[in-house]
Amino acid sequence: MTHADASSETEQARILVVDDDEVSRKSLCRVLTKQGHRTAAARDGFQALALLDREGFDVLLTDLIMEGMSGLELLAGAKRKAPEMEVIVMTGFASISSAIEAIQLGAYHYLEKPFRPGQVEQLVMRAAETVRLRRRVSELEKRAHEGLERPQILGDSPKTRNLVHLIRQIAPTDSTVLLTGESGTGKELAAALIHSYSRRSRGRFLAVNCGAFAEDLLANELFGHEKDAFTGATRTRLGLFESADGGTLLLDEVGDMPPSMQVKLLRAIEEREIMRVGGNTPRPIDVRIIAATNKDLKKAVAAGLFRQDLFYRLNVISIVIPPLRERREDIPLLAQFFLVRAARRARRDVDRFSERALQALVEYSFPGNVRELENLVERAVAVASGVEIGYNDLPSDLREMDVFPFEQPDSSVRTLREVERDYIQWVLKRTGRNKTKAARLLGIDRSSLWRHLKNYEIDESEDDPPGLP
Repeated sequence: MTHADASSETEQARILVVDDDEVSRKSLCRVLTKQGHRTAAARDGFQALALLDREGFDVLLTDLIMEGMSGLELLAGAKRKAPEMEVIVMTGFASISSAIEAIQLGAYHYLEKPFRPGQVEQLVMRAAETVRLRRRVSELEKRAHEGLERPQILGDSPKTRNLVHLIRQIAPTDSTVLLTGESGTGKELAAALIHSYSRRSRGRFLAVNCGAFAEDLLANELFGHEKDAFTGATRTRLGLFESADGGTLLLDEVGDMPPSMQVKLLRAIEEREIMRVGGNTPRPIDVRIIAATNKDLKKAVAAGLFRQDLFYRLNVISIVIPPLRERREDIPLLAQFFLVRAARRARRDVDRFSERALQALVEYSFPGNVRELENLVERAVAVASGVEIGYNDLPSDLREMDVFPFEQPDSSVRTLREVERDYIQWVLKRTGRNKTKAARLLGIDRSSLWRHLKNYEIDESEDDPPGLP
């Protein structure tokens, strides 16, 4: 699916068209209204600025050469009134200098006349999606700053919505939860969200990486110690079990816990009490346990590396956190969220991705998942030369994967029919099987797409073409 996911496809964008040519103005409004957008028109820059004072717009399309106020003057004035709005400058008298000046003033794109309706439709759709993502990130940050927002698992994909729904269902219980998923998928964030929806939300949420400590240090971290329990223990210290009393304790990477510690953990869970290091008095605990691992604990049990009885104690409720490659629709929002945060930290005036850069992110498999995406965006913000992260700002290894395969696995060249069939199938996949949008991206009408589907015998239930990302 492309970065403009299905949910945004149905959202109306508010478009302001400014052109002193009445025919061009009405024609553009008609095209964009047919696409599903809400349009308004202005005959010059003065009328456009007056409209911006009365209502908000997502995208402004303006002609460059107009009497009284040029498109560049309108661009500057519009950006002062509505900084979040994207502006597309149109002109029949294109020049490199005017294009550069438009981009420097904050234009989203510079469009040379004459252009095809499909070209402006796609450009407006991308600009409106950029605005939508930016506003959503802004709202999330505002709510977090005001303390109104729980931890957020960002995304609109079905897998993300199902995950959040399941978390909200099981959170009010006090059952032990086992979170499994690849590194970087956000298991700690999921655990924090479970805690925030639980009856223990007023208590503390603490986390420990079970693979980061040697056995003795982990015991001290979890159970605490009594005064004089060992050399240097000059006072009693509470462990995480006692510190999280009334709240939630996340045992991250529990699959890396040493066998002897597994026995002690099992006893703590079963007896609901712990013994401090160097102590002889059991201490009752009231803690909800959430365990997380990137390992297959069933295989670890079979291999004798993890206790079966502890596995059953932890695996009361099992939740799998899907990898990012299985929820690609979430990538644009996540990328925009990380961009805003990285740009603020680096004090860089970078606020969007180019279409090609964002599409490359959506197509990438992200073996490091959300954590890799965050690091990648931070790097791109650092190397970007303007307000937009371009395709060449992405790491070279990622760009090298953005290739449409023209060869068969045996190195023979594929036929034109094979390439065209697979390309149509690929576009259908990227649009979530939305034929109207697929036809638009292919530059054909919907009836022509139907003919191609019939001609190439492409079935809706077919798997994706081999070799395509």
